[in-house]
Amino acid sequence: MAQPPKLTDRKALARNRARADRDALFLHVQAIDEIKERLNEVNRTFTRPCVVTGFPDLWGAAFPDARVIADEEVLGIEEGAHDLVIHGMALHWASDPVGQLVQARRGLVPDGLFIGAMLGGETLAGLRAALAEAEVAETGGLGPRVLPMGEIRDLGALLQRAGFALPVADALPLEVSYSCALALMRDLRAMGEANAMEARRRGPTRRGVILRAAATLDAAAGADGRIRAMFETVFLTGWSPGPDQPQPLRPGSALTRLADALGTEEHGEDGGKT
Repeated sequence: MAQPPKLTDRKALARNRARADRDALFLHVQAIDEIKERLNEVNRTFTRPCVVTGFPDLWGAAFPDARVIADEEVLGIEEGAHDLVIHGMALHWASDPVGQLVQARRGLVPDGLFIGAMLGGETLAGLRAALAEAEVAETGGLGPRVLPMGEIRDLGALLQRAGFALPVADALPLEVSYSCALALMRDLRAMGEANAMEARRRGPTRRGVILRAAATLDAAAGADGRIRAMFETVFLTGWSPGPDQPQPLRPGSALTRLADALGTEEHGEDGGKT
């Protein structure tokens, strides 16, 4: 089987994360709070949780009873070892996200729960467009700069491909205001989310690109002089297959016609009653 292309420079990603400022990890804090709230709504006690993340201190403190492992390409997770696996704000950096999900599913007991949080395709759409436009104008070309973050429909399909039952994908948007575009860019570095793509151009970004993109964003500032940035966190939820889960009925096994349930008359293709 062909290996997926290498999307992420793991060494660069590790450097970015090591330089991150904990005070700037508000998206992680939001994801942690949301996951805890969702777990409270599940009528089950999880005794063998595991957390996959690039920020072990923050997530480990939030889930002190969990085993915390790094989001490496090959996860350090044993088959059937956990009844809950949380993938914490790291899946958007995976070169093979389906592979990550498959490994997480294999690490679950039957009818175990997976919850993942990751950045979605609506994240920083304005900044990404401004940077692309500025780079084309300044350099005459466009280098790999922005992760190919998936849309929510596509991300939900990944759960099905990975073999999860009852898959659900939903998004939680968060609008944040900044004094200027340069403040937003500094915040991204403080989050550990700076460019770590394998195919990125090495070396610092041209000053002209940064200033042109910043000027585009600053020109769209609100009446208060601040710019708005949208972050979209997508939550993926699925269960490892188990014998007690609801199963779809076999085609043709229904005991009641849909027309009878709706109180209507059923018509054939030629318009006649059947």
